[in-house]
Amino acid sequence: MKTSASKASPVYLVASGDLRLSANQKCWPEQAKMEATLTRALAAEGAKVVRAHPFDRAKQHGFIDSQARGMEVFRTIDPAAPLLVAESVWQYSHHVLSGLTTHRGPILTVANWSGTWPGLVGMLNLNGSLTKAGVAYSTLWSEQFTDGYFKAGLRQWLRTGVVTHDTSHVQDLARLKLPAADEELGRNWARAFRQRKAILGVFDEGCMGMYNAIIPDELLHATGVFKERLSQSTLYAAMQQVDEAEARRVLDWYRRKGLRFAWGTDEASELTEAQTLAQCRMYIAALRLAAEFGCDAIGIQYQQGLKDLAPASDLVEGTLNNVDRPPVTCPSTGQVLYEGEALPHFNEVDECAGLDGLVTYRLWRALGFPPENTLHDLRWGAPTAATASTRTCGSC
Repeated sequence: MKTSASKASPVYLVASGDLRLSANQKCWPEQAKMEATLTRALAAEGAKVVRAHPFDRAKQHGFIDSQARGMEVFRTIDPAAPLLVAESVWQYSHHVLSGLTTHRGPILTVANWSGTWPGLVGMLNLNGSLTKAGVAYSTLWSEQFTDGYFKAGLRQWLRTGVVTHDTSHVQDLARLKLPAADEELGRNWARAFRQRKAILGVFDEGCMGMYNAIIPDELLHATGVFKERLSQSTLYAAMQQVDEAEARRVLDWYRRKGLRFAWGTDEASELTEAQTLAQCRMYIAALRLAAEFGCDAIGIQYQQGLKDLAPASDLVEGTLNNVDRPPVTCPSTGQVLYEGEALPHFNEVDECAGLDGLVTYRLWRALGFPPENTLHDLRWGAPTAATASTRTCGSC
């Protein structure tokens, strides 16, 4: 039972981070700065903050960096105490999800609105996981933690254990009245989509602890969509079967289209020609495996495992989502695979984005629209003197 976050009792603070040591070390200074600002905001409201896990001098960061570490930390926290999850970075939700599912005190997730690291995206991912798990929580975000909206929400949480947001802009779908012809078109299309059925090719489910990104099979089946669970190991093995000539044909296609590559020579910090050729191999291998298993859309996790073997899959993902893309043939028949079509890709095997992307692709096709789409997060945006600046993630 969630109770008020009384000012008399300390507010425990936890911070979930990445699994990768290098990412945690690089992002820690921004997290430390955010926590200091947040602590001052809480102190101004008369609340005392207790960090539930210390800075690790050996690792040089203060994040919870694994599910096992998260369980250790939560064993030391009073389950009835008010708890704040502070995020200024991308984080793996499963690091703290186990502890939050059994925490009885009020929970507040907080993120900064910043273009440095995607803290807001990390928090929203955690929020989605908490919502799916049926855990009650409140949430706030701010740029400097000094604005009136944030301070009023924080004050309410400390007093009552919940934050109430204005949701008057949200309307019940049942109240929306569509033109009769449009409604009939939509219903007929959806009926045909479900009857035809489709396959999502999932290259290793559950990227980066995104519990919220896994659709339970029994719910997905009701839409007419089914999963083909594939392995990134298979994808890597298939990459090894692609010769350099094939990879170079894909690279040449990009360059003819005007794509310029800012290649360097340091494999650790720069994009190199060899890495780009490996991405071209991944593109070819992904299409061939998708065709072999009859997939209508695929998602490549990239993180655990594949990140240690191959360059990032972003170029592959963006290319797959386009109708106009390098042709790939079946090695045994010579047939061009998915000719004239995109192969919708859902970034980081986010199955929710996969279902949405496939529906959007087919519906737009049926309506005569260009069908290319990609569904992922808009990480940050801010007005500048002349324009608006935004940052996105993955294959956007």
